[in-house]
Amino acid sequence: MDLSLTVILIGITALTSYQAWKKPDLLNRWMFTPFLIKKHNQWDRFVLSGLIHKDQMHLLFNMFTFYFFGRVVEMFLLYRLGKSIGLAAFLLFYIGAIVISDLPTYLKHKENYHYRALGASGGVAAAVFASIIIMPLSDICLFGLICLPGFVLGLLFLIYTIVQAKKGNDGINHDAHLYGALFGIAFILIMSPQSGIHFLEQIKSFRPF
Repeated sequence: MDLSLTVILIGITALTSYQAWKKPDLLNRWMFTPFLIKKHNQWDRFVLSGLIHKDQMHLLFNMFTFYFFGRVVEMFLLYRLGKSIGLAAFLLFYIGAIVISDLPTYLKHKENYHYRALGASGGVAAAVFASIIIMPLSDICLFGLICLPGFVLGLLFLIYTIVQAKKGNDGINHDAHLYGALFGIAFILIMSPQSGIHFLEQIKSFRPF
């Protein structure tokens, strides 16, 4: 049985995160640090920072989420584009989301020597919201307790993210979540405009009870 690209990416991220925990020099070199990116032209940090995580809980939460939603996007692209092109498109989707979701943060903090960030949250958010466009009425459950249709939870998440990004006082890069989500939506709509029509039709047919 072939491993999905989603699982392979999770495995790579787990290994690189583990190595970063053992090697502070590697962690510092791969960290998303806008000031150093600008000063030393270390543009590879845009990608490398998505392969490391702060701790085990950070890694577990991101990769657990990516496992479920990344597979949906991967299978959708394989179905639409075929295996070879579909896999390439999914890899481009994930890496592109990590890079593009960090661009606003780079522009905001490129003169801030102290700013640091890491993690694949932009790519994960893109996978979640791309999945919501594909299957808007599928339930998403929070901690196994509260389950809501994807489009409802997605809307609530976007509102929360925008509010928290404006506050900017909790040490979380909410901008990466927001722009990752927008990237995921845009990517699916560009690859499959019909998905937008399907999304609207599904929303119109939704009945809460």
